[in-house]
Amino acid sequence: MKKTALIIQHFLLPAEMKVLEENFRVIRLWKERDPEATIQENKKNIVAVVSSLLPVSTTLIEALPNLEIIANMAVGVDNIPMDVARARGIAVTNTPDVLTDDTANVGLSLVLALARRIVEGDMYVRVGKWQNGPLPLGVSLTGKKAGIAGLGRIGKAVAKRLEAFDMDVVYHGRSKQEDQPYEYYEDLVEMAKAVDFLVLCCAGGPETENLVNYKVLEALGPKGFLVNIARGSVVNEEDLLIILRNQGIAGAGLDVFAAEPHVPEALLTMDNVVLLPHIGSATFETRTEMGQLVVRNLLAHFDGEPLLTPYQ
Repeated sequence: MKKTALIIQHFLLPAEMKVLEENFRVIRLWKERDPEATIQENKKNIVAVVSSLLPVSTTLIEALPNLEIIANMAVGVDNIPMDVARARGIAVTNTPDVLTDDTANVGLSLVLALARRIVEGDMYVRVGKWQNGPLPLGVSLTGKKAGIAGLGRIGKAVAKRLEAFDMDVVYHGRSKQEDQPYEYYEDLVEMAKAVDFLVLCCAGGPETENLVNYKVLEALGPKGFLVNIARGSVVNEEDLLIILRNQGIAGAGLDVFAAEPHVPEALLTMDNVVLLPHIGSATFETRTEMGQLVVRNLLAHFDGEPLLTPYQ
């Protein structure tokens, strides 16, 4: 008899879903007319939960007495109450490394889009404004300083790309990394004062919630740009809206938001803001690798083999 896996949201591609269905009895929660009733009916049988960005709540975990593993299709696990999972002895896996390059490329794209007014320029042509005069000037990346908050896998990949554009890279994190060539700032506000672009690559969760607040944004200043490819929770959105309205920073490029897919309405009308629908890992190649890693972790667990990417 197949073991039962609960998938919270639709994100696995068909090939990976097929493999999952060949090995498990799969419950697609988003297709159930009454999700709560479905969980209650199957709570004793569900031994695996497959998640991505939607929360795996404490309530859900407590409702599943035989849950053994949560396979998260993301690098971060801020959508999972890790203390609850650890207390229950539930294994948690994630999908590191495979999405590093694509996510870093989105970070670079946002830097370029802001500096060279790419999105604004596209609209400028489409609505016929070019006939009335040239687009206002952008800024060059050459010689500018970029501060990376969170120099992990993705942060390092972003740094490498920015260096290729002759930018000076510095970073902020929990501690200095002695093997890195970049200047380290212990204080984020001080780094914000020193840079032209503040690029957020850090993990989400309670430790970084509202890390970027009004004080940090004010330090970034009216010529500085904010780029967020981390988590929406890292930025205090109310503070960001205030600083943008008052032209306290030059602009923002955002791939993530605090209450996705909800985006603050005020951002939609600002021409110095580039908005993306959380597409950091959204390529066919990367989502395929992420899905394969999710499935392989599940198979390894129930075959009694070591997990490929356990979250520590």
